[in-house]
Amino acid sequence: MRGAAAAPPEILEAERAFALSAQGLDPQTLSVRFEIADGYYLYRDKLNFSVSPGNLAAPIAPPGKIKEDQFFGKVETYRGRLQMELTLDAPRPGSAVTLVVESQGCADVGVCYPVQRQTLAVPLPRPGERPAPLVEAAPRRKSWFN
Repeated sequence: MRGAAAAPPEILEAERAFALSAQGLDPQTLSVRFEIADGYYLYRDKLNFSVSPGNLAAPIAPPGKIKEDQFFGKVETYRGRLQMELTLDAPRPGSAVTLVVESQGCADVGVCYPVQRQTLAVPLPRPGERPAPLVEAAPRRKSWFN
């Protein structure tokens, strides 16, 4: 009698493995967040941000964890949640900016994703207003059964 073959691990789509969202905190500041699924990690040096119109101040990414990676050698990575703030070169009260985020990550099972390029239209509040609504790059689809 032969043993059952192990099923290959299920690999998430990149948009689910590295769920990106952004929010306008004030007329000049964006909050960017990645919710990184268990068993996955993002490369710190593969993160790139740009906005239109305008420019960003150099983003300051929090330190990651050092990993000896089979694909890229010694790298800094993020797991779990990554949150950082981006500062626009000039305030844009009550308008919106187009945020372009490039990222790359891998699954612990040895699968790496190509560089992902995601675009979000992020509204900015007027001075004194509450932060704008959170914008998800890939909102979850609603099920008829939930």
